[in-house]
Amino acid sequence: MMTIKVNGEIKHADVTADTPLLWVLRDVLGLTGTKFGCGVAQCGVCTVHVAGKPVRSCVLPIGAVGQREVVTIEAIGEQPNGAKIQKAWLDLEVIQCGYCQSGQIMAATALLNQTPVPDDSDIDAAMAGNLCRCGTYVRVRQAIKHAAAEV
Repeated sequence: MMTIKVNGEIKHADVTADTPLLWVLRDVLGLTGTKFGCGVAQCGVCTVHVAGKPVRSCVLPIGAVGQREVVTIEAIGEQPNGAKIQKAWLDLEVIQCGYCQSGQIMAATALLNQTPVPDDSDIDAAMAGNLCRCGTYVRVRQAIKHAAAEV
């Protein structure tokens, strides 16, 4: 039995320590907002925060999480920068098909947490590992700048 703190709550999962965090979140805990994309940490769709840092949950074993808190897309709007990013996503109509957006929002929130007023190079570096098959990259950049400008 593994114990994990997710979105402010202690959860228990009857899995082995090498089970990827993604599958614990989705299949055991029912938090399906975090998506499966490539399974090899290359697309960013499965991005969550562990101790405030963006990580690829598809390759992170639950045993490596330890006591650090996990935050998923389901709770990111409860954080100030997460709420600003989500609002900007809606204001600028970033979403097209939407499949990658939970990972994009998680990465963008982590960026604002680290760099409150990012420039283009900051945005490009932070978002480089998040692929969007619809090509909404220009709107993603605009939304991040829009959220950063929110007081």
